[in-house]
Amino acid sequence: MKRLNGVDAMMLYSETPEIHMHTLKIGILDVSAVDGYDFELFRRAALPRLHALAPLRYQLVDIPMKVHHPMWVQNADIDVDYHVRRARVRAPGGRRELDALIGEIAGTPLDRTRPLWEMYVAEGLSDNRIAVIHKVHHVLADGMASANQMAMAIGPHEPEIGGQLDAVAADSRAPANLLKAAGRDHLRQIARLPRLVNDTAAGVARVRRKARERGRHPDLARNFAPPPSFLNHVVTPGRRFATAPLALADVKETARCLGVTLNDIVLATAAGALRELQLRYDGRAGEPLIAGVPVSYDTSPGRLVGNEFTYMTPSLPVHIDDPLQRVALTATATAIAKENHNLLGPTLLPSWLSYLPPSLTPQIFRSQARRVESAMVMNLTISNVPGPRERGCVEGAVVNEIYSVGPIVAGSGMNITVWSYVDQLAISVLTDDRTLEDPHEATDAMIESFSQIRRAAGLSGDLTPVESALPLAAAV
Repeated sequence: MKRLNGVDAMMLYSETPEIHMHTLKIGILDVSAVDGYDFELFRRAALPRLHALAPLRYQLVDIPMKVHHPMWVQNADIDVDYHVRRARVRAPGGRRELDALIGEIAGTPLDRTRPLWEMYVAEGLSDNRIAVIHKVHHVLADGMASANQMAMAIGPHEPEIGGQLDAVAADSRAPANLLKAAGRDHLRQIARLPRLVNDTAAGVARVRRKARERGRHPDLARNFAPPPSFLNHVVTPGRRFATAPLALADVKETARCLGVTLNDIVLATAAGALRELQLRYDGRAGEPLIAGVPVSYDTSPGRLVGNEFTYMTPSLPVHIDDPLQRVALTATATAIAKENHNLLGPTLLPSWLSYLPPSLTPQIFRSQARRVESAMVMNLTISNVPGPRERGCVEGAVVNEIYSVGPIVAGSGMNITVWSYVDQLAISVLTDDRTLEDPHEATDAMIESFSQIRRAAGLSGDLTPVESALPLAAAV
C-alpha cells in the first residue's frame, strides 16, 4: 500500500461536479497496415501492455473517519470490459468530429470505486485511422508520469511490469490497521513541521529580497493578482476540446533565432492567442494575464505514478501588440518565475499540501467551484510537457499524433497543454462550454500567433505542414 502525497490528495479533493480532475492522452493511429483490424484485435493486443503498467491497477482505499489521506492498493487484474471501451467518431471523421467526441468524454467524471482510468477506442476516422483516448485521474499521474506511461505503452515491445506497490499483509486494509498507520504518519508530519516552517520563512525572505533588488517591472503582472478576463467565471460541467499540430522544427528554429527557450515560444504564442481572444470577447486586452505553469521536480523516466510537481506563475504580456516584444517580455517573466521558484524551494508548496485536512478540504473546494467567479492566483493553466521521442507502433499500427490535456480548475475556463512528440508540437485546448463559442478559435489563434512571431523574426510565416497529421479544423 502507498499513501497519497499532498499534491495527489489535492488533485482528489479539488474534484467537484463542475471540476473534473482527470487528464486526457490521445493517440491517433494508422491501422492501414494491420490485417483484419477490429476492436477486439486492439483489446487483445493492448491488454498485456496495460497490465504491465502497474499503476493502472491501483485503487483508492479511504481511511476510516477520513483522518488521513487515502491509500493505494493494487488490484490483481484489469477489468478490460469496463476499462477499454468502443466509441465512434461522427462522419466525416475528421479532426473536428474527433475533438467533439473527446470533449464529451472529458465532461464525465471517473468512478472512484474502480481504478481511476478509462480507455476509449474511437473508430470512424478517415484514412484508416483510429484514436485511442486514455482518460486518467490526475491523482494517479502528473504530466511527466503520464508521458512515461505513454512512452512505455506505445513502444515497439511490451513494457516490463513497473511501478508496483510493496506487498502487504492480508489484514492491512482492516480499519484498525489503517487508523494505526494514519496515526504513525501524523506523528511523522508533526515532527517535520518545525523544519518546514523554518524553510518556508527562509524561502519567502529570499524571494522578497530578490524582488526588492529587481524592482517593479511595469509590464509584468503582480503576483496573486490576475486581472478580470472572459476566461474567469464559475466553470460549468460541460467540456469542449480542440487540437492542432505544429512542426517541432519550426518552433525550435524560432526559439534559436530569437535566443529564447522553446517554452518561452510556447508561452509567447499563447499570449498572442489570448490577446486576440480577449479583444474578441472582452473588447480589450489592457493588462497582462497570469499563467499557472506546472513544473515537475521529478523527471525520472521510470516514474509512472504520482504527482511530483508544483507551479510557476509567469506573467503573460497579452497587452503588448508587437510579437517580438511579447517574446522578450515572456522570456523575462519566465526567468523571474523560475528564479522565484528556485528561491522559494521547488518542494515547499507540495510539502504544505500534505497537511490538507481530508474531512474539510473537499467541501471547501466544492463550495468554491460553485461561487468563485474569478481566478485567485492565475487566469489559466498552460503546460508544456516533453512526450515520447520515438514514433510509437502498436502491433503494426503507427502512432501518428499524440495530444494531452490536463483539467481546468475553479474560476478558470481554459487549459492549454502543449505536448511534443517526435517531430510535432501538439496543441490541445480544453474549455468548459461557456468560455468560447468554438474551442477551435483558440487553436486557430495559437497558430496565427506563432506565424506572427516567425514573420516578425524574419522567418517564413508559412508553417511546415505536419504531413502525417489529420487536417486542421478551423473555427466555424
